[in-house]
Amino acid sequence: MLFTLSILFLFLISQISASPDFPTYKRATDIAQNDRRALVQAATVQPKWISRSNRFWFRRINAPGESTFIYVDPSQGLRKPAFDHDGLARALVQRGIEASAASLPFTWIDMDESLTNVRFHAGGRDWEWTDAGILTPFNGNLDEEATETMQSLAEKRLLLEKKATVVGETLPAISSTGKARGILFRRQSNETTTGAGVFFRDNNVWFRDSNGQEVRISTTGTVNSPFSNFTYPSPDGKFLVAIQSTQGQDHTVSIVESSPYDQVQPRLQQFQYLKPGDKVAIDRPRMFDLTTKQEIPTDDVLFQSPYRIEALNGGWNAQGTEFRFVYNQRGHQVLRVVGMSIEGEVRAIIEETSKTFIDYAYKLYYRELTSSNSSELIWASERDGWNHLYLYDMESGKVKNQITKGEWVVRSVDYVDEAKRQIWIKVFGAVPDQDPYYAHLARVNFDGSDFKILTEGDGSHSWYFSEDRTTFTDTWSRMDMAATTVTRDAETGKKTADVWAGNLDGLLWPIPERFTAPGRDNSTMIYGLIFRPYEMDNSTKYPVIEKIYAGPQDFYVPKEYTSHDEAHRLANQGFVVVLIDGMGTNWRSKAFHDVCHKNLKDAGFPDRIAWMKAAASSRPWMDIGRVGIYGGSAGGQNAMGALLFHNDFYSVAAADCGCHDNRMDKLWWNEAWMGYPVDQSYADSSNVVNAWRLQGSLMLSVGELDSNVDPASTMQVVNALNKAGKDYDLLFVPGEGHGVASSNWYAAERTTKFLIKNLNGLGTPK
Repeated sequence: MLFTLSILFLFLISQISASPDFPTYKRATDIAQNDRRALVQAATVQPKWISRSNRFWFRRINAPGESTFIYVDPSQGLRKPAFDHDGLARALVQRGIEASAASLPFTWIDMDESLTNVRFHAGGRDWEWTDAGILTPFNGNLDEEATETMQSLAEKRLLLEKKATVVGETLPAISSTGKARGILFRRQSNETTTGAGVFFRDNNVWFRDSNGQEVRISTTGTVNSPFSNFTYPSPDGKFLVAIQSTQGQDHTVSIVESSPYDQVQPRLQQFQYLKPGDKVAIDRPRMFDLTTKQEIPTDDVLFQSPYRIEALNGGWNAQGTEFRFVYNQRGHQVLRVVGMSIEGEVRAIIEETSKTFIDYAYKLYYRELTSSNSSELIWASERDGWNHLYLYDMESGKVKNQITKGEWVVRSVDYVDEAKRQIWIKVFGAVPDQDPYYAHLARVNFDGSDFKILTEGDGSHSWYFSEDRTTFTDTWSRMDMAATTVTRDAETGKKTADVWAGNLDGLLWPIPERFTAPGRDNSTMIYGLIFRPYEMDNSTKYPVIEKIYAGPQDFYVPKEYTSHDEAHRLANQGFVVVLIDGMGTNWRSKAFHDVCHKNLKDAGFPDRIAWMKAAASSRPWMDIGRVGIYGGSAGGQNAMGALLFHNDFYSVAAADCGCHDNRMDKLWWNEAWMGYPVDQSYADSSNVVNAWRLQGSLMLSVGELDSNVDPASTMQVVNALNKAGKDYDLLFVPGEGHGVASSNWYAAERTTKFLIKNLNGLGTPK
């Protein structure tokens, strides 16, 4: 479900007849080749900071395969080459390695603090180059982290998200140190025997004293509800919390690999895959007194039906008198921080409730302040309709301050300075008269005072701080503007130096147009992009194709500059391509997001249609009498849904690897938006149940080995369409997994041909 379709369109139609309805275009591959030099001018700057200073160097990409290494000292206003590129290139050539000053063949590079020594890998080995012009083989030990000049912590986070997206896991929260925080008790493993003499036997908790005498201290463990060997001893070692886990059910999905590469006969593959409504494992924390060797009775009324429980920063308060954990009730409508005292008292320290859903998977944030004398916690909540931060007194369970407020959202916490009682945050929508999805860096005091935006410029920003956090690089761009990078003072946000400004001057294909129009309610603004064909004839009307992915976990219209070859290549086949974020997607107001609740079939379609009609009203070359749509995973469900629920507007759809019935997809993602228990809303949003409504031209594609979305979801749609007597195209690809229309060239080609044939009316393209 979480896969975002990115059809590469590596092929182009070799011959298409010129006509008023479909002019002849340059091959998009030729355009892409010619534009590569221009595209790299939009590249962002990733600084390599030098020790604890505001100095850094970076690699500037000038063209494909060409780059320059630049040294920047903002305090001196200095910007120069980091080393002698010409001299190093000559030295490499003398060693028999092909090189030039503009194209140094490094696979990695590192420099010392004085920039007098450059270490790099080229020609199959490691080298060291000194400012004296000496090149020698280098055999020292490399600092792996120091050589990571091309992959920042932000990129690591993106890779983690992509990995979780593919396998359908819940994302681990990322702390200010960049390390993943465990989500389940089970992920915080202890040894079978703890320092307090606790061990596990026969599904229960046992204690062994210094004389070797053993006594069972729990009585409730059974085969189906054992104690796991994960414990939380109190700071003084006198008490212990152990976790009793009632097992969830197995749900085996079976798929058949029809054409294995290494044998003639088909191969059965099976994997565990919980679906909405299935029984999940239930963790039950239990408190034990290690002095009396007995359980301290506790009431579980506040945490009886967990979807997930996680210890709050190690569990125990500093005094060792209370164990604290986060409880997310199944159905995602109740979220609590629960305290369990050594006297057996259980209380709700913090409680969030929602009539729709709490965005546990993507907005949960908390940080316990360890340096304060009192027990304080920073907590994220949408209780006022926007995602903001609150400061709690953990002893009283009361809010001390609302740290942030306003009709904008906190996207993430960048850094917390407990000594100064300040917090740096990534915010969306906090700058008036800008796209509300543009990211900015802000700082605010714990008491909510002195809120300050530290970035400036109309675009979406990213930043990298120096090690001492006195300086940061600020890079911003838009889809119609290349990246600009400056350095800023971390205290004031004032610009201290210009670093790099890209441009889009050499682009051949049209720069995408940002467009905004009111949505279904005639007041909430909807944001999107319009991609036009190369050498467009304004007197010609072009059919419109929407690429859709309406998964409620994020928004999807690009904000920072990217070439988006996919949209351009498709537009160059004679289409206007649009990308839109409608209601039900994330990171606007809570009300905006809530549209998806028990209503995934909505997919923001009323907003998308209103947006396209508004765009076409002033762009006569947009033919909204011919509108197609395509998408994969959640987008596949959306694309087919367009021909079921909005076939008076959309007439053609290509749906890849779709979750066509949310009861067939992974439990955690679907219950997050559709709720629990499974009810009629699941059937109402089902493409299978509503297949009889189909009008228009539909293409379905699926890989037989899809382990992200059960491929039976597509086949159940096929069965329903057959029973309803509907015409459609089906591409079933042996040996392929999730996102077959992206990963398989034949499926990509078939998808594009299908869209051209059915929207241009020219017959099957050659």
